[in-house]
Amino acid sequence: MAEVSNELIYEVVKAVQARLEQVDGKVDELKQEMQAMRMSQNSLRHELASIHNEIASVHATLVRHEHRLDRIERCIELNQVRA
Repeated sequence: MAEVSNELIYEVVKAVQARLEQVDGKVDELKQEMQAMRMSQNSLRHELASIHNEIASVHATLVRHEHRLDRIERCIELNQVRA
């Protein structure tokens, strides 16, 4: 069996530390990417909510116009019956 020296252990520990530094760097990159994705997702949510509100507003306007047209049609029919 080969003899394990302090120098060999030191080299292995240095290699493990270097690898851990790389892993730490990748983890930091992934954290930043996730934060960017969350911000993007939140902005999309806000945009979708605003689009939903706009559509609801347009729908409410259409409903009001439909009721108004119904009243106008009833008035016209009444006037046509009288004439």
